Amino acid sequence: MTTKVLKFGGAALRDLERVADLVVKNECERLVVVVSAMGDMTDHLMELAKKVHPNPPKREQDMLLSVGERISMALLAMALEKRGVKALSLTGSQSGVMTCTGHGEAEIVEVRTKRVERHLSEGNVVIVAGFQGVSLEGEITTLGRGGSDTTAVALGAALGAEVVIFYKDVAGIYSEDPKKNAGAILRKLLNYAQATELCEAGGVIHPRAVRLAEKTNLKLAISSYSKNCVGTIIARS
Repeated sequence: MTTKVLKFGGAALRDLERVADLVVKNECERLVVVVSAMGDMTDHLMELAKKVHPNPPKREQDMLLSVGERISMALLAMALEKRGVKALSLTGSQSGVMTCTGHGEAEIVEVRTKRVERHLSEGNVVIVAGFQGVSLEGEITTLGRGGSDTTAVALGAALGAEVVIFYKDVAGIYSEDPKKNAGAILRKLLNYAQATELCEAGGVIHPRAVRLAEKTNLKLAISSYSKNCVGTIIARS
């Protein structure tokens, strides 16, 4: 059975109805959706924390910031159910994303897919909160910047996915930032090394996620959420 992982960032999730429509159009036997917090919610939550404490304790900061993705996952599950699609949302800990103990910049050490697999076998679209996991000691952790990208790739690798599709506000990865240079060239096919170099220069996917995909030989795709067309494929040469 084929498995796909879709990843939606904060910009896409500003239009939840559009995201739900895109999920419905992705026909696949087993579909997992990884979501970020909506819009600028993570920044807003961080501002709230700073108002209470100028240097928030990292553990409590993680507890707070993990809320953003939970809101996204629950609302998207509701939007899909309204469309007649069986859907179920899971936090990072519920989906088996196990991490080290470092709060704020935790590293994924293992993905235990048993629960995700069970819900997929029951015919659900499984929606997972990105950016977060749980330490082996049972503490809620966050993965730092680009954490949702890393969640999507880690889950894709653990589930044997055919591809991870990232829905972004640009068509794909360009030779330069297209918002600064209208003449930037869309790169339709990249190997992992090329993608990592471009992403480290301020690209579309977090470099950590690309490096993880290379280790597991997992194909990545970048698609514009407004046009629903794949612009860039990242795979082994």
